[in-house]
Amino acid sequence: MTTLYDVPAEDLIEAVAAELADESALDRPDWAELVKTGHDRELPPEQDDFWARRAASLLRKVAVDGPVGVGSLRTAYGGAVQGTNRYKVRPRHSTEGSGKIIRTILQQLEDAGYVEQAEGEGRVITSEGHSLLDTVAEDVMADLDDPELERYA
Repeated sequence: MTTLYDVPAEDLIEAVAAELADESALDRPDWAELVKTGHDRELPPEQDDFWARRAASLLRKVAVDGPVGVGSLRTAYGGAVQGTNRYKVRPRHSTEGSGKIIRTILQQLEDAGYVEQAEGEGRVITSEGHSLLDTVAEDVMADLDDPELERYA
């Protein structure tokens, strides 16, 4: 049986994002097209399917690392910023990602039944979420084994 650990993360996230978009379990809020994903970014994301991709990525992250909270996920989705010194000789420092985006997606995943809150520990994946990831991983593995695909040849 194929699990989410057996397939490349990028392919799994792409397939789960498509599944979540087809299922319409998540809806992108109106404000999402105006906000940045973190302090280190200059502009909001330009991808049309950003919300579904981030939700798929968060679902996988909760499954692999769970139980996790918003704070640790902000660190994981953060980046690095050059120091704001006039001469640019200040060392880079890390920044956190947007907590509002992460929190909203986690709440939507909770409403869909894929994630639940653990007692004082953060969020963990439910059996529905695990089965979704495993079924999609099995489909991705079948596509990887398909000799007609040029991408992996």
